[in-house]
Amino acid sequence: MGQNILPFYLVCDESGSMDGEPIDAINTALPELHHEIGINPVVADKTQFAIIGFSDRAEVLLPLSNLSQVASLPVLSTKGSTSFGAALRCVKDEIEADVSRLKSEGHQVYRPVVFFLTDGYPNHGENWRDDHQALTSPSFPYHPNIVAFGIGEADPTVISSIATFRAFMSDNSTSPADALNEFAKALTKSIVRSGSTPAGDGGMVLQAPDQVPGFTSLSVDAL
Repeated sequence: MGQNILPFYLVCDESGSMDGEPIDAINTALPELHHEIGINPVVADKTQFAIIGFSDRAEVLLPLSNLSQVASLPVLSTKGSTSFGAALRCVKDEIEADVSRLKSEGHQVYRPVVFFLTDGYPNHGENWRDDHQALTSPSFPYHPNIVAFGIGEADPTVISSIATFRAFMSDNSTSPADALNEFAKALTKSIVRSGSTPAGDGGMVLQAPDQVPGFTSLSVDAL
C-alpha cells in the first residue's frame, strides 16, 4: 500500500578542511539522528533519508532509506577539495531516480528537502551555478527545498545563493564542533517535526528551523 513520503538528503562537505573536529562532530551526531528517527515509527514511515558526501567528487554514502530499516549510518571521511558542482549534480540525479522509483511503487512523494553543509568556498573556476540552476529550476519537476549551512571559511553570500528555503551561517560564537552539533540537532528536529506534523489537507509540510544556536540566519536570494 502506498504511503506519504518526504525525502531528506544530507549533502555534506568532506573536503580536507573538514578534517579533525568538524568531521568528527558530524560522525558523532549521525548515530543520534539515526536513533531518534529510527525509533519513531510514524516519522520513519513518512520520511526517508540519504547522505551524499562531496570533495573532489560526490559519492552516495547512504541511498535514500527508511532509517528504521538501516542497521547503521556510514562514517564520513575527509579528502580532496570542494566541488559544489559535483554535489549538486549528484543530488539532482539521486532525487530524480528516487522520486520516480517511489512514485512507481504507488507512494505519494512530497517535495524533497536538501540540507547542504559546507565549511569553504567552491573550487576556483568551477561553474557550479549552472548545476544549481538545473537542480532548482521549476523545469525540473522534483526541484527540492534547500536549507544551506555554512561554517568556518564559507562565504555567506554563496550560502544564501545555494539555499531556496532557509540559510544559516556560523556566527563563530562556538567551536566548529559545537556548531555542527547544533546543525545535526536542527536536521533531526526538522525530520521529526516534518514527519509528525500533518498539514491541514492531510499532506506533509517541511518544518525547517527559523533559528539555530550558534548560527546567524541569512536572507535567501531570489533566483
